[in-house]
Amino acid sequence: MAEPVSALGGAVFEGFATVREIGPLGMITLRAKPDVPGLEAAVRAAVGTGLPARRQMDWAKDRGCGWMSPDEYLLILPHAEVGRALAGIEAALKGQHFLAVDVSDARAVFRIEGDKADQVLRKLAPADLDAMAPGELRRSRIAQVAGAFWAGEGGYTLVVFRSVAGYVMGVLTHSAQPGSELA
Repeated sequence: MAEPVSALGGAVFEGFATVREIGPLGMITLRAKPDVPGLEAAVRAAVGTGLPARRQMDWAKDRGCGWMSPDEYLLILPHAEVGRALAGIEAALKGQHFLAVDVSDARAVFRIEGDKADQVLRKLAPADLDAMAPGELRRSRIAQVAGAFWAGEGGYTLVVFRSVAGYVMGVLTHSAQPGSELA
C-alpha cells in the first residue's frame, strides 16, 4: 500500500501567526444516534474517549472524538490505525443502524499557531471565538467553504475537505499576513 500523503505536502506560512498543513491524520466519520447500544464502547475502543457532549472535542493523548451533529462524530487517530478501528466499530455495532467511513484521505488539516492565531480565524469564520469554551468544536465557514475547528496547544486545528485545501491555505495565508493584525 502507498504511504499516505497530505494534501499540500506540509505547506507552511510564517506571518503574524504560523499556518501549517499537518497530516496525514486518520479520521473516521461515525454516524449513529447516541443511544445505539454499544456505541460508546466502540468509540472508547477506537480512540479511548467516550461520546463527547454537544459541540465538544474529547481527547485521549493523540486520539479524539468530536461531536459534529446529533448523530455524527469525528474520530481522530493515527492514520495507520484507521483500518483496525473501523473493523472494531463494525464488529461492536453489528446489527445496529450506523455508518462508519474512513475519511482520512478526503480531509486536509491545518494548524494555526501563535499569540494571535485567533485573529486569523476571526477574519474568516462567522463564529464568536470569545464564546468558545475549552474543548469546544465549532463547525462553520472558513471564507467560502465548510470547516470545523477547535482550540488547543497554543492555537487552532482546522479540518476542511481536501478538495479545497489549496484555497484554504490561500485564505489562511492572506489572513495571517504581517501588518494585517486586528489590534
